[in-house]
Amino acid sequence: MTTESPVLLVEDNELNRDMLVRRLKRAGLTVITAGNGQQALDLMKSDQPSIVLMDMNLPILDGWAASRRAKDDPEIQHIPIIALTAHATESYKQYALESGCDDYATKPVDFPGLLIKIKRLTTA
Repeated sequence: MTTESPVLLVEDNELNRDMLVRRLKRAGLTVITAGNGQQALDLMKSDQPSIVLMDMNLPILDGWAASRRAKDDPEIQHIPIIALTAHATESYKQYALESGCDDYATKPVDFPGLLIKIKRLTTA
């Protein structure tokens, strides 16, 4: 699987970030990373990633707020966002979608399922 522009992984936990980066690269994707929501917004503007994998519990600016800001910004609102969270309840999923996320994945990540979501959201 390849995309023309990079996947932006937003994850503050170093172990989770490293594991996901390795798996995404093995799947043929180019990956850039951010450790908080503000860095994510900055990279979305500068690098125009094909998709964002957004942890929701982040320092500085959390994933909920970063997703809302991204969808309110005409420069980057077209970039799909998949929420990544350990909260597997329907209410958290609904909140993520209401915050502007295009899809939702729980941790630990079902990697084959995540790749399907990435492909679905990045192919027109």
